[in-house]
Amino acid sequence: MTTPTGELTMYTTTWCGFCRRLKSQLAREGIEMVEIDIERDPAAAEFVMNVNGGNQTVPVVVFPDGTAVTNPTAKDVKARLAAIPG
Repeated sequence: MTTPTGELTMYTTTWCGFCRRLKSQLAREGIEMVEIDIERDPAAAEFVMNVNGGNQTVPVVVFPDGTAVTNPTAKDVKARLAAIPG
């Protein structure tokens, strides 16, 4: 599974409270992202498990530079995006 170049991608589930909170916080900050539901996309679920040592822990945010982080704060996402050259 590859992440679209230049886009912020968030792997989620519909029932994840942490995912809903992060999505709303990023929206308030004007940060756009592509959302992928790991329960509808087996390849996405596999990617999330690879990132998290076999666990389907979400949200997983993949930055435009290809780095991934599990359950970041909106502040962390904003700071990491600002640090990516581009």
